[in-house]
Amino acid sequence: MQGHKQFVDKVVLRFQLSERVPPHNLYRRLRELLDWDFLYAQTQPFYSHTGQPSLDPVVFFKLMLVSRLENLVSDRRLMEHCSLRLDILYFLGYEVDEDLPWHSTI
Repeated sequence: MQGHKQFVDKVVLRFQLSERVPPHNLYRRLRELLDWDFLYAQTQPFYSHTGQPSLDPVVFFKLMLVSRLENLVSDRRLMEHCSLRLDILYFLGYEVDEDLPWHSTI
């Protein structure tokens, strides 16, 4: 008898992103091994004390790294790619249901 897989688009109530990214994954390892906090002090002089909050500089630099590692030259393609990859979302510090920075403007 031939099986036929039926897709059911259901809402998952219990989901932890960190459990879905294997320990040997490159982006998990980068997240665990590198301390990105130095970027806050290094980029502080370039920000105004007034106005709207900017994109987190750590997220920006992580996105630029992902862009190079994944060979993505378009911001639009980068955001699409990142939104589909659980390991990259985990690396960036975003949840599955959270919009990426440029997601709403693209």
